Amino acid sequence: MNTNRQNKKNPFRPDVLWSWISRYTGTLGQKLVYSILLLFYAYRRSETPGWAKNIVIGAFAYFVSPLDSIPDLTPFLGMTDDIGVLSFALVSIACYIDQGVREKALIKLHAFFDTVDKDTIAAVDQAL
Repeated sequence: MNTNRQNKKNPFRPDVLWSWISRYTGTLGQKLVYSILLLFYAYRRSETPGWAKNIVIGAFAYFVSPLDSIPDLTPFLGMTDDIGVLSFALVSIACYIDQGVREKALIKLHAFFDTVDKDTIAAVDQAL
């Protein structure tokens, strides 16, 4: 299969995302990583419509973009706009985050963190 064609069809390559998350796990924290994983797995569902996938693409692009409305140099303050964009994306596509998406995200979260705080995960799930 043509790799370029596959990348255009699915711009989120898992290996690249896992590598990126691994690098910033300490900075991001479990809540943010779980939110990213929920968006990623919802994006990969065939039932998720194009408009919802576009929201996920936009949220990820904003999150990893070096251009930011509030610079990420300040530890907490710099991440508030990023968190807001990811939260908006999650709420916007919440109906496409089913139990299967949650289970995949939780399994992958355990790959990044030795101990997962169930209260943190529950807080994200309840917000949806």
